[in-house]
Amino acid sequence: MEGILPLFKPRGMTSHDCVFRLRKILRMKKIGHTGTLDPDVTGVLPICLGRATKVAEYITESGKAYEGEVTLGFSTTTEDASGEVVEKQDVTMPITRKKIESVLKSLTGEITQTPPMFSAVKVNGKRLYEYARQGIEVERPSRKVHIYSIELLDDREILNGENITFRFRVACSKGTYIRTLAVMIGSALGYPAHMSELIRIKSASLTLDDCLTFEEIEERMEQRTIADVLLPMEAALSHLPKFQISDKVAEKVKNGAVLTIPDHLLDTKGPIAVETNEGRVLAIYEHHPRKPGLMKPVKVLRNDQ
Repeated sequence: MEGILPLFKPRGMTSHDCVFRLRKILRMKKIGHTGTLDPDVTGVLPICLGRATKVAEYITESGKAYEGEVTLGFSTTTEDASGEVVEKQDVTMPITRKKIESVLKSLTGEITQTPPMFSAVKVNGKRLYEYARQGIEVERPSRKVHIYSIELLDDREILNGENITFRFRVACSKGTYIRTLAVMIGSALGYPAHMSELIRIKSASLTLDDCLTFEEIEERMEQRTIADVLLPMEAALSHLPKFQISDKVAEKVKNGAVLTIPDHLLDTKGPIAVETNEGRVLAIYEHHPRKPGLMKPVKVLRNDQ
């Protein structure tokens, strides 16, 4: 059994918890997830089975999309609803839709974020959340991330109340902290804030419509139809630039041959999916670091052609 299993991650489980449970349900060990989702977050969590674990990193590196909820009026230690309140300030003035949309527009494009203390980022060999649990504050490295689009999902013209809540949809690059984005939105509006809810709606090319719950997976295992819903490795690589090759060149690719970069890919950066005329990806290549105009394999996925 191999392929991509698009799981709908429920609230209350870590990504590791999901893998542990699936190993029991599917009765197999070679399973990997494609990027950590916090326990409170639900939504798309692509799971790689068997040989497909080779492509997990390419889903992890891809863009993501989320629907989230911002609550203005107080901030928390974790920047989401699970943390303790650290600052409180009632919203005393109504906030217009136009004002929120202006703030969201200002956060589109490349932005700089500082990861929250309760996060898996490593500093001096330790995860930030390990420091946070000990009550130790450390300097956190800022990172640049890209917000491709952000949209307000609230049709009210005027929002008011001591604690104002509104939803948004965001498409972003790898490494974006939506919790921190919610705090940034609040700060730009003049109030402490936190992310009160979050669902991942897309990871690489996989969406909520593709996903199965644990219950649906268990049912398919009983019916022996689980293979019918597994997606091929290519589903994890659909966002990568493609280079189609002949059967003759495929034999060379199987053995890790260096190839000439085709003209249409000369200006690309990052990984390139080398595939057959039938669309089966054989290997992942990248530009050769020392030989201009050539590309070398970083991962051969199939050598059984």
